[in-house]
Amino acid sequence: MPVAFQIFSILPLWLLHALGAVLGWVVFCASPTYRRRFIAHAALAGYGFAQVRAGVAHAGRMVAELPRLWLGAPPPCRLVGEECVQQAYAAGRGIVYLTPHLGCFELCAQATARRWSSEHGPITVLYRPARQPWLAKVMETARNRPGMQAVPTTLAGVRQMIKALRRGEAVGLLPDQVPPEGQGHWAPMFGRNAYTMTLAARLALQTNAAVVLVRCERLSWGRGFVVFFEPLPVPLNAHLETAVLQINQAMEHVIRQCPEQYLWGYGRYKQPRTEATTTEVPA
Repeated sequence: MPVAFQIFSILPLWLLHALGAVLGWVVFCASPTYRRRFIAHAALAGYGFAQVRAGVAHAGRMVAELPRLWLGAPPPCRLVGEECVQQAYAAGRGIVYLTPHLGCFELCAQATARRWSSEHGPITVLYRPARQPWLAKVMETARNRPGMQAVPTTLAGVRQMIKALRRGEAVGLLPDQVPPEGQGHWAPMFGRNAYTMTLAARLALQTNAAVVLVRCERLSWGRGFVVFFEPLPVPLNAHLETAVLQINQAMEHVIRQCPEQYLWGYGRYKQPRTEATTTEVPA
């Protein structure tokens, strides 16, 4: 593991966020492609650059804080809207947590695990292993911690998620992530068609799990984070394509709660890649 990664894991959060803000602006200024995509995606959602320019620094903060989140002491974190989670557990249902690439989405699973895993079992999260061996090892260690279980983006991983939901446990997904070809539907996102995973909808529909929207916002000056929970406004439609559209609309709603912390530079509208493995839900 690089020494710099270990050093960053013990730095105070305010310093990491300050360094990350600089990094975000360096990348924004140095990459015309990234800059154009950031501005264009924000414009699709109706935002001018002045309204979301803080997102440039937040993208860098997301990178800089990862060593602390994976290897360091848990940062201060407050939870808001826990009632919908408690209601789902009280009804004996599993929970599908959905969060977009907004704020400190890495902390969403950690915070829910610390709060509920001792009573209701671990949260299972889907992840794609990194190509660099050292980073893959760090990610595996960070995401397989007490109260959390990371499973790979394979059919076996999806089966583990289904089993967890049927036990009344929770799983976590980023449904605005572009899936491989054959594992999604084209559905509007901020008015433009985006290739959208079907996995989140399939998991919820097949197991009758509750869908909970979650976002984790950074507080200023490294003071910590706030995690917000809210239920899906209406139950998912039994028709898969309609359910996928509902999830995109739900992600739009979450993003509009804090647009200055969304990763507008993420390639949301890119073409799906071809991949041999599948994460489709087995029948």
